[in-house]
Amino acid sequence: MELTTLRTSERPVRRAAVNGLAIVGFIVLILIGMALAIYAATFVPSAISRIGSAAVYFSSAFQPNTEDTDLVVVPPTETVPFGDDIPAATTTPPATETPDTTPVTPTPGTPVTRVVQVGTTPAPLFGLPDLVIENITTGYLTSSDTDTFRASSRVPDGERGAVKFTIANRGTNISGRFEFDAELPTSRSYTFHSGKQESLKPGERIDYVLGFDQTREGDDREITIVVDPDRDISESNEGNNSRSVRIDIED
Repeated sequence: MELTTLRTSERPVRRAAVNGLAIVGFIVLILIGMALAIYAATFVPSAISRIGSAAVYFSSAFQPNTEDTDLVVVPPTETVPFGDDIPAATTTPPATETPDTTPVTPTPGTPVTRVVQVGTTPAPLFGLPDLVIENITTGYLTSSDTDTFRASSRVPDGERGAVKFTIANRGTNISGRFEFDAELPTSRSYTFHSGKQESLKPGERIDYVLGFDQTREGDDREITIVVDPDRDISESNEGNNSRSVRIDIED
């Protein structure tokens, strides 16, 4: 009888302990859920907003070939004389008179100068084009306007990263329309595709500025520019179609 009484009295105590633990666990779950809800309401919208506002700022400026000049041929001054020296005529006066014989001084001709203007007809093209990436410089933008580009090896906190570069045709023939890609150090890996660009004659070039937000913080972040990435254009040199540069991005 005593054993039966002890076992019967232990069951309500154990049940109460289990119920208490269940209630505590339920309360903890509620608190965790509330904390997660607060976190989501506070940080998720701003993160989504940052993803939605990611942008690349792009501008270009065409530069003609400044080496083309008009050729002017100026021959030496030509002097055209009019007639030869003519001595003065003399007469035979009476023996008692002997006049002086004075020659007539000839009048020189008027100088004539000719300027021959050679036309600007371009020489016939030959060979192949050669697209080259030149003058690549890192920096940042102080606004969404690419005119605010500032050359720098570091992007200050809160500013937009940027890169400035030139694509030139150093070959001997027209390039045709071309494209280029730019791998940018954004928070999520991103490659900018330019679309078709204007054809370049030999010696012509285009200056570009690319700005980007949502930068990926850290040192030695790489930017790579590749012109004609699909090898659509036959060139005299394919080895100069890519350039890379590194930039530090502050936290």
